[in-house]
Amino acid sequence: VILSDQGTHFHNQLMEAMSKLVGYNHIYSTTYHPQSNGMIERFNATFVPQIAKLENKENNNWDEFLLPVVFAYNTGTHSTTQYSPFQLLFGREPRLPTDGQKSSFTFRKPNDYYEQLKKSMKLIHIHARENIIRKQHQYKTQYDKRRPDPHYAINDRVLVRRHGLKNKLDPKFSITPQLIIRAQHPVYVVRDEITQVETRVHINDIRPIYISKLN
Repeated sequence: VILSDQGTHFHNQLMEAMSKLVGYNHIYSTTYHPQSNGMIERFNATFVPQIAKLENKENNNWDEFLLPVVFAYNTGTHSTTQYSPFQLLFGREPRLPTDGQKSSFTFRKPNDYYEQLKKSMKLIHIHARENIIRKQHQYKTQYDKRRPDPHYAINDRVLVRRHGLKNKLDPKFSITPQLIIRAQHPVYVVRDEITQVETRVHINDIRPIYISKLN
């Protein structure tokens, strides 16, 4: 399975042909909802500012810093896993030019090193997975405290958030009602009642329509 956003460099005939040829399932994140591709977006949130700090004023030499920034990322301890990507992949801490003399071990047979490495990596992966689950639970608990969780049904009439507004005074949500035609919470497909255009939206971008009843 490949998960990507809906940019034209991913959503095109070439990628569709590759999907049929190789046999993988290509799914797309919801428009204007980067949380559905959170792992990549979180990496970009760390990676891009570091590149921006190092490039020149003309912003044309950012490619010169790709390797050192990626190296720093891979050898740094991540707050969620409590391990560096290097350690998760190789089962040991990286050796940096600034490090002092490292302790060494001697194994009688090459296979002894392999067995020890398997044990170390198994423990590291178990601890990292536990740390990830614990952090995810903490994030979810904090998020759920602030967020309601409404559900909508087929044929409900709603308003959808408008993105890319240039004027702060423009309406934040669609003026014409949208009809929900497919529901797979938290993602819904809505149809504009006037243009009949269908759009796939996340629950965060939907607001209900309240109709006051006059006695």
